[in-house]
Amino acid sequence: MAAPQIHELSLQPLTAHSFNADRSLVAVCENTNEAQIYNTSTWKLEQTLSEHDKLITSIDFAPQSNRIVTCSQDRNAYVWTPTQDGIWKPTLVLLRINRSATFVRWSPTETKFAVASGARTIAVCSFDEESDWWVAKHIKKPLRSTVLSLDWHPNGVLLAAGSADMKARVFSAFLKGDEKPAPSVWGTKLPFNTVCGEYSSPAGGWVHAVAFSPSGDCLAFAAHDSTITLVYPSGPESAPQALYVIRSASLPFMTLTFLTESSLVAAGHDCQPILFTGGQQGWEQSRSLDDSKSSSTTSKVGVGRLNNEAFIGSKLQILEVLLLCLARNLEVWVEKKKIQFIKIQSQALDLMRDKVATSPKSAQAGLMGNWSSGP
Repeated sequence: MAAPQIHELSLQPLTAHSFNADRSLVAVCENTNEAQIYNTSTWKLEQTLSEHDKLITSIDFAPQSNRIVTCSQDRNAYVWTPTQDGIWKPTLVLLRINRSATFVRWSPTETKFAVASGARTIAVCSFDEESDWWVAKHIKKPLRSTVLSLDWHPNGVLLAAGSADMKARVFSAFLKGDEKPAPSVWGTKLPFNTVCGEYSSPAGGWVHAVAFSPSGDCLAFAAHDSTITLVYPSGPESAPQALYVIRSASLPFMTLTFLTESSLVAAGHDCQPILFTGGQQGWEQSRSLDDSKSSSTTSKVGVGRLNNEAFIGSKLQILEVLLLCLARNLEVWVEKKKIQFIKIQSQALDLMRDKVATSPKSAQAGLMGNWSSGP
């Protein structure tokens, strides 16, 4: 395996990124309302896309037409088309949503794209040549919460969606002008908004990522309960042929990519990509792609970076910082207690002085009584 190339673009977190087909360009969002396009041969900034008012949440490059689509928390999306003079021209998309746009993906045909949102809505967008803008048709039912991820079936009609209502669903996104898809395990008649499949996360976690296999006959989704579920459907309104749940010891995965029908890569909060292998007879966690020495015989428990020997040094540093913070907090607590004790002692002396000042005779008599009762 070739050594990874590392290029530092920004000190800010990258909230979204996408490469073009030949990976000569990459569009990134540095946690702002702008997207930057870099040339990957020189890693110099070519252009900044700045039409959004709020944070850009997702970016997608169309591999054939080389167009870019962006969506943002400002509830808008733009399609950016390259011109002959090297300028990227924006075209507004009429999403008609009242919450943040969260995710966007081009269809394989690149004649439409889908935008997920916090409005419990998926906007399937196509170009209106008469008006010269992109218009949206909404998928709403039975969505019950924010849609977090999307993936298109290879036929360009079926659309998988993962949402915060702990469900992964497959919808028909058939629009007028689309080529009628061939019958598949997901169904034969596919009018718009048809629900072809609905599956729950095993332990009730948000569904962060969905992915179709290259053939489209398998759906994988990753949930916040650190599980990956793989579904082989048998037909509409029928139980799946097979359903496998992989429970990982690592932190939750946020993205999934099929390499082949029998291999899947997942990555997320554990800071490294993990390879899974299998098929309709079963799936298993194979190894970490960051560890070139690991093999398929690697232990299934503790594959994640947080259980990796290479991460022990960082864990010890974190522990040292925590102990220093604890010691500092203890010192502060002791100082506060000392101050409180001094204040109480001072108040007690003040009370004694006030008592002596108000009744000096009784205080003197009490004092003489103590002396007379001595040994």
